[in-house]
Amino acid sequence: MTATTRAGRLLLTEAAALLPILRATPQADFDRDTLLPGWSVRDVLAHCAAALGMAVTGSFHTFSPADNQRDVDARAGLPLDELLDELAGAYAGAAAAMDAAGGRMDGLALGEWVHGGDVRHALGRPGAYASDGVDDALALLVARSVERGAPATTLTLTGPGEGERELAFGRADDEVSARLRTDAATLVRLCAGRSPDPAAFELTGAAPQEYLLFT
Repeated sequence: MTATTRAGRLLLTEAAALLPILRATPQADFDRDTLLPGWSVRDVLAHCAAALGMAVTGSFHTFSPADNQRDVDARAGLPLDELLDELAGAYAGAAAAMDAAGGRMDGLALGEWVHGGDVRHALGRPGAYASDGVDDALALLVARSVERGAPATTLTLTGPGEGERELAFGRADDEVSARLRTDAATLVRLCAGRSPDPAAFELTGAAPQEYLLFT
């Protein structure tokens, strides 16, 4: 299966990267805590299966904490293999739905990729929040920063062996007043509220909480 949009491509990339890891992970490791308070690896995956399933059917709830917890609780009794099968099928179906959505589900695709980072981080995998698909994820994150009204920012991305690149980030019609210098993984964690190391980014002209793009 191929995807025709950035969001669909990101989701298929994430499925191809994450599912083999999950299939090879000992069952006890699915009880590991993630950076999401109160949620284990299994809980995050249950939430992802539910959210992607809603993308397939086109029937969404509010994604409030209470709604999300009900989705997780509803899957608590599923055998792990069945949960992973549900997730695998939902990835494929949701990617097709995102291709047809004309950008309306881009935020969901990005959020699911971030949740993959939550899982990799909890399992001790390297590059948890800068995994396969990171370039597509960064493009969607920049677009989301405009939509969500993040401060107009000159963003300098750094990375080992990658040099530096500058991106315009945040409100497109405002005068640039902030500068942010960091690596891709730290940017993702900053924008997703995943407790980035304050020493891993340099920010002037704005406050870190102004970059929170997921609520």
